[in-house]
Amino acid sequence: MTAAAPSKPLPRTPRVRQAYPLDYPLLLCALGLLAFGWVMVTSASMSIAEACCQNPFHYSIRHAIALGLALMLGLMAYSVPSHWWERHGVWLFLASALVLILVLIPGIGRTVNGATRWIPLGPLNVQPSEFVKLFAILYVAGYLVRHADKVVNQLSGFIRPLILIGAAALLILMQPDFGTTAVMLATVMGMLFLGGASLLPFIVLLAIVGAGLVTLVIFSPYRLERVVSFLNPWEDPFNSGYQLSQALIAFGRGEWFGVGLGNGIQKQYFLPEAHTDFLPSVIGEELGLAGMLVLIAAFVFLSWRAMSIGVRAEALKRPFESYVAQGIGLWIGLQSFVNLGVNVGILPTKGLTLPFMSYGSNSLMVGCMAVAILLRIDVMLRRVESEAKFKRGTPWSRA
Repeated sequence: MTAAAPSKPLPRTPRVRQAYPLDYPLLLCALGLLAFGWVMVTSASMSIAEACCQNPFHYSIRHAIALGLALMLGLMAYSVPSHWWERHGVWLFLASALVLILVLIPGIGRTVNGATRWIPLGPLNVQPSEFVKLFAILYVAGYLVRHADKVVNQLSGFIRPLILIGAAALLILMQPDFGTTAVMLATVMGMLFLGGASLLPFIVLLAIVGAGLVTLVIFSPYRLERVVSFLNPWEDPFNSGYQLSQALIAFGRGEWFGVGLGNGIQKQYFLPEAHTDFLPSVIGEELGLAGMLVLIAAFVFLSWRAMSIGVRAEALKRPFESYVAQGIGLWIGLQSFVNLGVNVGILPTKGLTLPFMSYGSNSLMVGCMAVAILLRIDVMLRRVESEAKFKRGTPWSRA
């Protein structure tokens, strides 16, 4: 992308008074994933909910409440103009990064299954790392607009945003949350590449990050066990390879069209985290390859739609909106790919949720906020396009 001036609020044009329609394919796709996710979370969680809470719909009800909160937060995000995000993106990112520090303080952060990622606030458990991913996109998008020339021509312009992003990534790694760290760093790197950064710093940084990740795996028995079990889960199918082997069994049982919604067996105490990280395995068992192909197509469409909004914004000289839309597209695409890859055994287990679908209020909230920001950007672009056509079609505007 070429350098451009920071985005400014669009002036009001009194002659143009019309409603600008939403991107309904994008909206319907997101709502469809949310609804489909609720159905599958209900199906996947009934057995464990009955066992732990004596109510088969315990997790389904909680997921429905989380959906309501997420949709309300999405409506709030939709009402915020993009120039506000541009102006405050860095502060939102810094605030969320500071909250990451609170998570690591004993007595504040909540630990579940060996990971300290949540801060309990009444009935809710806030997971700051989910919000950091979105706010990192807003921060980097604003940085690319303000320092476009430096990013393209100076190494310091490339490194400066990575200092803050790297600090946040280190805090997330300490939780530990390897998957979120990898997705956030990959998304930011992709945005810097779209911003015109030269290829050499990418190669050097990828080599450094790759060496660091290998070191983390080698010197962490927990991560090393995950990598080894991923390479051959059948070597130890009842211990380190148990989760992946059960997921693969679920896909095998599903065959082409599945065993039927609600009729899956693996979710009944065999497959751990069936309603969270391994929800696609339940989908594969109950709806088969056909259901998985529909799911993959929905995420591909969602990512493509976000990227296409970014391309339109670039063509209309709205760089901040372009970077934000493409950053969200990269993030959704990467996280869904990692989650699906883990479920089918082509990637090590990461602990990442499937966007818009897995059980978890924080993931749903951030996903709805991201889609709302995309919809708001799309409406703004339609307004710009409409006003440009109006001016071209008005005789006195060409005088």
